[in-house]
Amino acid sequence: MRPTLPLTLLALSLSACANAPIQAGAPAAKAPTTQEVIDASTAADWRPLDPVNTVYLQLPSGMVVIELAPEFAPEHTANIRTLVKGRYFDGLSVNRSQDNFVVQWGDPAGDELALRRPLGEARATLPAEFSRAADGLDFHALPDPDGWAPQTGFVNGFAAARDPKAGKAWLAHCYGTVGAGRAMEPDSSNGSELYVVTGQSPRQLDLNITTVGRVVVGMERLSVLPRGSGPLGFYTDASQRVPILAVRLASEIEPDQRAQIEVMRTGTPTWDAYVESRRNRSDEWYLHPAGHIDVCNLSVPVRPIPKPAAAG
Repeated sequence: MRPTLPLTLLALSLSACANAPIQAGAPAAKAPTTQEVIDASTAADWRPLDPVNTVYLQLPSGMVVIELAPEFAPEHTANIRTLVKGRYFDGLSVNRSQDNFVVQWGDPAGDELALRRPLGEARATLPAEFSRAADGLDFHALPDPDGWAPQTGFVNGFAAARDPKAGKAWLAHCYGTVGAGRAMEPDSSNGSELYVVTGQSPRQLDLNITTVGRVVVGMERLSVLPRGSGPLGFYTDASQRVPILAVRLASEIEPDQRAQIEVMRTGTPTWDAYVESRRNRSDEWYLHPAGHIDVCNLSVPVRPIPKPAAAG
């Protein structure tokens, strides 16, 4: 029997902030907190996940929801979809947990090619997709400078960077970013070995590896895994590996059984207010507003899809 996916939603914790305009001669108004910004949002400020580009990773501890990024890595995204539909990941494992860096999953056979699971209809080699042309992206820039790129911002919920002079853009390696592991050759990734950033934003990886998506819900199921004692955090004891019970595309699941969640749109005035609320925290605890925000300090809010109001 194929393992089933219990789609119990995780508790979602959202926090808040933003600057209200100040009229000349009027007393300064208290800037709204992040929660106040979220509470004032409308239905148009939120979007559901595309089932075709949403992956459910089922671990013994529960489900991890991953949103794929076809705008940045179309060939890897297509290959991952093929791997998932072919049940490639079912029964494999999480094989690496490196402190302050990444958690990685895939085939525990590693370099032992004779023991590795066949890829089925998926492609064994893909071109490197480290960046893409900046033209055509709905890039919503942040107001502050970045040490790793000329500009940073968000593209449809994904933390991104771009170089206008070079005309290219790429996903930033922030907490929760999912990438495709590779060997020394730039074109040696195919999506069968995936990792998620669990440490402090290793932006040195930007433009050096193909990033394929982000974890939307369930990071706590990955970040708390015991650290591996082997080189690069690989588990040396097979009993430490965390089994993957099943991996499915949301499009393979009946609509009423999917994770009923939505994410904030990252190109609206509400998003701008949310960003400002994180740049200059107005919560009572804060005494000094930072006046600066880093692309990796912004988590895109997630919430359960509101139920329609009862008629009458």
